[in-house]
Formats: sequence, C-alpha cells, structure tokens
Amino acid sequence: MSLVRPLVDMRTRPTFLHKFFGGLPDCPEFETVRWLNRRVGANDPDHFRRATDLDTFLAEMTDAGIGTGIMVGRSTPTVRISNDALAEIVQRSKGRLLGIASIDPLELGEQDALAELRRAIGQLDLSGLNIDAGFYEKALLPHDDRLMPLYEACSDMQIPVCIMSGPTTPDLTFNDPFAVDIVARTFPKLKIICCHGFYPRVADMIAVAFRNENVFVSPDMYTWSPGGRLYIEAANGFMRDQLLFGSSYPFRPMRQGVEDLGAAGLTDEAVSRVGWENAEQLLKIGKQGRHSVAQRARCEAYRRHSTTIASTGFTYTPMESNTQ
Repeated sequence: MSLVRPLVDMRTRPTFLHKFFGGLPDCPEFETVRWLNRRVGANDPDHFRRATDLDTFLAEMTDAGIGTGIMVGRSTPTVRISNDALAEIVQRSKGRLLGIASIDPLELGEQDALAELRRAIGQLDLSGLNIDAGFYEKALLPHDDRLMPLYEACSDMQIPVCIMSGPTTPDLTFNDPFAVDIVARTFPKLKIICCHGFYPRVADMIAVAFRNENVFVSPDMYTWSPGGRLYIEAANGFMRDQLLFGSSYPFRPMRQGVEDLGAAGLTDEAVSRVGWENAEQLLKIGKQGRHSVAQRARCEAYRRHSTTIASTGFTYTPMESNTQ
C-alpha cells in the first residue's frame, strides 16, 4: 500500500541526544544499539550511524516519509535526558520534532516532580510526560501511588502521559499492562500512551485498550516481532483509533518501519488513523497555538488549582487498589 501523506513517528530519538542511542562508537551502548537492531529484525543494523546531527536526522525522516517525530525523553538512573536539552532540539527542528518530558519522581520527590512537570509544559513547550515506572532505581508498577499525582496533573493540564514498557524492563514482572487498566479507570480523561505496547503481553495490552478508550498503544519496533501481528489485527477493528505508529529509531530503521506499515495489511482507514490521525489528535499537531496558548493556560490553571489545594490542607489519599 502506498502511504498518501507523511507519517507521525511516535518514538524516535537522534543518536546525539544521549550515548544510550548509539552516537559514540567507543561506548558499550553503541554495541547495545546494534544488538537490539538485530533482535528486532533491522535490515541494516548499522543504519543509525548515518545521521550524526540534526540536519541529517531530519533528512532521514524526510527520506523515510515521516513528517513529524516525537522524541520521548528518559529519566532513569542510567539514562538521564534533561528536559531543557530536549526542548532545545525541538526548537531547532522548526516544527519537525516534538518532545515528551521525562521525570523521575523517586529522584525528585513529589512536589519537585510536579514543579518540573509544570515547567516542562508551561515554559519549555514540551508536549506530554513520560513515566519510566519499571526502570526507576526502585521499580514501580504503573499504578503505584507515587505516580498518581503526576497522572492527576497531566489529566488536569490535558496532556498525554507515556508509560514505558516492554521486554527490556529490568524485572519483567513490572511489565504489566493490567496496572494501566487501573490508571485509565482512575483518570478517565487522561490520555495514556503505552510505549512498546507492553510487548510481549500483546493480548493483555489489547484487552486493556478494549476496556479503555483513553488508552493508546504504541508498540513501535515490537509490532514486527513474534506475536506482534495481533496489534495489526486489532487495528483493523476497534483499535484503529488507539494504535500509533512508531519507528523506534535508532533501534530500527525509519524507512523499514514505514515500509512495514504500508505492507501490514491494514485497511485504508486504519492506515490513516494509525499513521498520523491518532497522533495528531493526541498531541494537537497542526493546531494554532498548540502550546503557546492552550497548554500554558492549562498549566497556569493547574498551578492555581495546586495553590488552592495547598491552602486548604488537602492531601492526596491513595486508593487501596493502587498500592504496590
């Protein structure tokens, strides 16, 4: 199938963003990137060596048929990407890249984590929040009470939250999509993006999405791994409004991901939803004043809401079902 317009890539990061992405050939991380490319079936495990700066990275996107790339940040003990660095690349890209802030609430503490979220959205113009629950110094399940204030803030500001998952989770017992079901039902207005689609628990992830229309699935490179075909099957049915395309660059070639999507057997309607429409609606891509007016206003409203809460002595009360 020929794709009729440039795609929105929900998971892409340039190699120069952090050594974790393979930009330094003399580091162990470089070989890890090559290893993962081989594991997920990359047709060229060394493709990521081509784009060494922003211009060549954007050119690679264009060549692959990708119009907009979403850079999901990371904040774990081994991969710290500052939100300021992410925002600087977004600004230099002149609209081609958007950034998702990342915050480690175990490192910052609740109040500083909330303050950094407000700053990342209201001042840095980032587009959402990434939660690395199972990758923190103390692994958390996505429905852990320590994450609930961040979810609440994202819901109030009407920004999506990404939850990291997948087979590289250090302890696979924390790669649990059923925990997302609790978050989705606790915050029904919150848009939740499940990065890596909680692979290999594909059927369980699909069940959670079936129950919750505010859950979106971004399996990216694992769409093409053993068992990933179920994501495509679901997208030809109810999940066409909840599946998101992602290349996972630099861990898989951009062009290969685009070609795989075109050959996946999706209906024309599903291709347009998965390839760009779902992401555009989630991130308000193409909307005038997407951040400068709307999100900053929401952030200011949340700041006032937080001040009111503090003045009245309100404290967050965890739900028993969320305790981990």
